[in-house]
Amino acid sequence: MTGEFVRLEVDGGVATLRLDRPKMNAISLQVQAELREAAAEATERDDVRAVVLYGGERLFAAGNDVKEMAELEYADMARLGESVQRAVTAVAEIPKPVVAAITGYALGGGCELALAADVRFAAEDAVLGQPEILLGIIPGAGGTQRLARLVGPSRAKDLIFTGRFVKADEALAIGLVDRVVPAGSVYDEAVAWARQFADAAPYALRAAKDAVDRGLETDLATGLAIERQHFAGLFATEDRAIGMASFVESGPGKAKFVGR
Repeated sequence: MTGEFVRLEVDGGVATLRLDRPKMNAISLQVQAELREAAAEATERDDVRAVVLYGGERLFAAGNDVKEMAELEYADMARLGESVQRAVTAVAEIPKPVVAAITGYALGGGCELALAADVRFAAEDAVLGQPEILLGIIPGAGGTQRLARLVGPSRAKDLIFTGRFVKADEALAIGLVDRVVPAGSVYDEAVAWARQFADAAPYALRAAKDAVDRGLETDLATGLAIERQHFAGLFATEDRAIGMASFVESGPGKAKFVGR
């Protein structure tokens, strides 16, 4: 998939979902639509086993397109608000491992997009934040919800209430990112993480991601029921039989899965 500002490039089972809208990767309504299309393609393609979110060597995404939003009124945003959220949610719901490779700035809508990934790798000079309060608004693409679930409500409120920027070392300390690496290697590190799933059992990965994500949204008993359903369901897959037979015969990590 190649849009004007969003590309999906696949190599060896890993898809790079690349934002490329000069100069700051501002997330406009068009970018949101292209993100939804790229997420749908990444979901549907059997040759995509994992996804890297990337904005390029300079920056991840500096935020939503404020110039575009400044022209909108309440009636417009009441109509478009769900569309804004759907773009990020589409990325969050890709049923495959997703890693964000964060360079430079990931602010506002850019931070919200990074929050949609399963894990986040940040360059040493990366800066993250939800500065919407400084514009007289709040995060509108999932920031109030995903950030609080990730770092806890008190830290999320501090970041959202103040709109302050967070450097990579603090982001790592509070759990906003999972790994900090030299700026020149953040993309390669993210690809290497994603590459380990190229030959993994895709239905098991899908089940694991869904069980964790849906379980976090409910009580423990319901979460355990979701896990139990997925666990039993995987016994209907060919990969489960291959994996267990391989373990018995050769030990762990030797199975050659077929994706069925």
